[in-house]
Amino acid sequence: MTLTAKTADFSDHSGLRAARANRSGFALASMLAVTAALALSGCTTAETSSDMMRVERAQGSEQNIASLSGVISANPSDPEGYNVRGSAYGRAGEFRRALADFNKAIELNPRFYQAYANRALVERNMGDQAAAQADYNTALQINPRYDVAFIGRGNLYRQAGQLDQAFSDFNKAIELDTTDPRAYHNRGLIFQARKQHTQAIEDFSTAISLAPNSPEPYNGRGISYVALNDDDNAFSDFNTAINLNGKIAESWANQALVYERRGDKAKAAKSYSYALKLDPKYELARSGLARVKAGA
Repeated sequence: MTLTAKTADFSDHSGLRAARANRSGFALASMLAVTAALALSGCTTAETSSDMMRVERAQGSEQNIASLSGVISANPSDPEGYNVRGSAYGRAGEFRRALADFNKAIELNPRFYQAYANRALVERNMGDQAAAQADYNTALQINPRYDVAFIGRGNLYRQAGQLDQAFSDFNKAIELDTTDPRAYHNRGLIFQARKQHTQAIEDFSTAISLAPNSPEPYNGRGISYVALNDDDNAFSDFNTAINLNGKIAESWANQALVYERRGDKAKAAKSYSYALKLDPKYELARSGLARVKAGA
């Protein structure tokens, strides 16, 4: 019996899983709503903690981008305007335009560390991992206390299988008292990969306390509960993940696994089938469905 489906990546942003979920959400740092009172020269930037956490589509809308372009026209020498519009382009999936705006922001202010981290996320999404790492490194050279860059670089390391380096970066972000749930979630994934499930549960729980409406850490924690044979708590977490977002295949496959472990093959088959409906290429759901049907 397979213990778990692929643990959802609560890494950078929902948009980084856009190919699977067919979404263009892109929760970049410093995505600021455009209002009449927005004076870009006074803006500060902050990483939105959610890649996960659902991104408002309106922030990447044509109307919002047009408003941002108007702000840039009025303040063409202010790098913040390009940084904010680049974030909006990223949310809309227009990565080349986003890259151009972050390039311009950095040209205007070569020490704009938030723009380097934003550009790194675009580069990562475009498949240029080396450039992304270089930009995270630059952001950290400028500001060694920038937790967002540690988390972003940590995700690069983790996805490359360099778990020790990733673990170190997530630890550094946490030591900086980050309130970004991704640091805890992603460190929890490493604990989980190392079969240190008690520590993983602690980190997932912290991520949940920081982002209670995001399903990913519930799935992560539930998987570690399954590994510890605590099916009741696992089932509760998987159901919570489904209630928060019923369109994530992993949540349904995880729920199916608990049904399967309990011997309820009919309900397991139903949940595996729904996971496959959401993601027809989800092999673990497919194999789980075949398994329960064979044993029916």
